[in-house]
Amino acid sequence: MSPVLIPIILAGGKGERFWPLSRQHHPKQFLSLDGSGLSLLQTTADRLLSVADGWQNLWVITASHLADGVRQQLPHLPEANLLVEPEGRDTAPAVTWATLAVSQRYGEAAVIGFFPADHWIDDRSGFEQTLKAGVALAEQTGAIVTLGIHPTYPATGYGYIEQGESLGEFEQQPAYRVTRFTEKPDEATAAAFVESGRFSWNGGIFIFQAGVALQELQHYAPEVIQPLLTEGVTVYPQLPKISIDYALMEKTQRACVLPVHFGWDDLGDWNALARLLPQDTNGNVAIGSHHSSDSSDCVVYNNDETETIVTLGLQDVVIVRAGNATLVVHKSRTQDIKKVLKQLQSQDRYQHLL
Repeated sequence: MSPVLIPIILAGGKGERFWPLSRQHHPKQFLSLDGSGLSLLQTTADRLLSVADGWQNLWVITASHLADGVRQQLPHLPEANLLVEPEGRDTAPAVTWATLAVSQRYGEAAVIGFFPADHWIDDRSGFEQTLKAGVALAEQTGAIVTLGIHPTYPATGYGYIEQGESLGEFEQQPAYRVTRFTEKPDEATAAAFVESGRFSWNGGIFIFQAGVALQELQHYAPEVIQPLLTEGVTVYPQLPKISIDYALMEKTQRACVLPVHFGWDDLGDWNALARLLPQDTNGNVAIGSHHSSDSSDCVVYNNDETETIVTLGLQDVVIVRAGNATLVVHKSRTQDIKKVLKQLQSQDRYQHLL
């Protein structure tokens, strides 16, 4: 007998904007960014265990070069519940393959939830209550449910979901049909979205019955699901590289949204630490040994207990000391770390830094 919800953790991301702490074989989801000692992946698994009713029903899908890291971090995860992608092809192939695998074990009536491995959520009881509402909505209406995060500011780095027709309440939480998805709007548009009260951030969390999703994928993304059905995972490198948002969510008529209000952050880059961790009297956030002199609103991460980072007269700067590399970047440029990594990748002498 299957539990109420089968959670699947998406753990194949690169986390490049957290370089130099995040590296190819030790990406963001393997890191502890809050000083707790628990990685983001471990924290995600921990919050899902109760809804999964134990390790036997928790699944993880990851990239081949990260599989051993997942095994080390989650030693209680059954090997049969670890899906290893031969090659990263974005989230649509990952979601499709995992849905097929779960439906084979539990049947097409099983309700599946997909959860990124690198998100921060501060209200576990509110989170669990929202998942119950998502399951009820999926089972009772055949919806493909997405969680919409209540926007606290006009972010331009997130996707937005517009809510349409009300579907009533499920487990005391209102649900709506999705009118449209909008990817990363400009600041003026984002501000208008937030002001309207009809838009949520796209949290990248999905809940649906396996059979419903497979039927919709057959209709809207046959180029993804058909090769997997006929040839299996060996066809993975030939699948289109496409996100589940583009392949399915923006096309299906079954998309519904549950607006949620628990604390959430996708930890997109180093600036996230300034939002989540305690600040000193000058607005600085530091993990590891740091001495500040006339510096303000800085983020400092130092993972070497034998070293101290000293800042003098700095403002709005991120400094990360991690092993053989040190990053110093203005807070406004953290999104450009990926561009710098591409420059490093093009030169042989920097390969050991990746």
